[in-house]
Amino acid sequence: MSKKIAVIFDLDGTLIHSAPDMQTAINTALQPIGRGPLELSTVISFVGNGVERLVERSLMFTGGSHPDLQRETVARFLAAYEANGVARTHVYPGVLQQLKHLRSAGLKLGLCTNKPMEPTRHICDALELSPFFTSLVGATPSRPKKPDPAALQACLAELGVSSEQALFVGDSAVDHATAKAAGMDFCLYTNGYLNTEIPDPEPVLRFDDWSDVTLFSS
Repeated sequence: MSKKIAVIFDLDGTLIHSAPDMQTAINTALQPIGRGPLELSTVISFVGNGVERLVERSLMFTGGSHPDLQRETVARFLAAYEANGVARTHVYPGVLQQLKHLRSAGLKLGLCTNKPMEPTRHICDALELSPFFTSLVGATPSRPKKPDPAALQACLAELGVSSEQALFVGDSAVDHATAKAAGMDFCLYTNGYLNTEIPDPEPVLRFDDWSDVTLFSS
């Protein structure tokens, strides 16, 4: 860990508890077609692979889908989410202290998420996370989503570091697979949205409390 000069973070379930606002948005999107509402635990189980997969899983869970319905529901979800993306979302306790500590220690910080760029920027601005990150990489139509390593590699490039010089911190098997595909060490936050067990090899580090400022420097 002492050789790392950069730390890259996932967003949902890692730095922030955002599922309640995603629950509101998906239930708003499902209501016009007579579907739902979904419980929070169900929505959390659908999080991790981007908006399209969240919507697809929600539609299949509530009665099925087809391409036109998928597109229409994604559009309603994004409209609802962009309008109220931080109503119930909050930063996990200790996160801001940890980010301040890492920046003061001279580490470069990045964010890599499957959330679309527009709501990512809005949420990070509203929750005062944006100033910590030299690179902020969200989902775009032209780039495959995690666990494909493309977004994480883009973040590394913007930070100007190699995969060996950076640590990726996430809360899910998707994040673990992304780090592996990018040739990076991985750290698992265990109190996030872990819906699938992490396969071998185990993460470099597991933690359940953001308040320990020695986490990424020991």
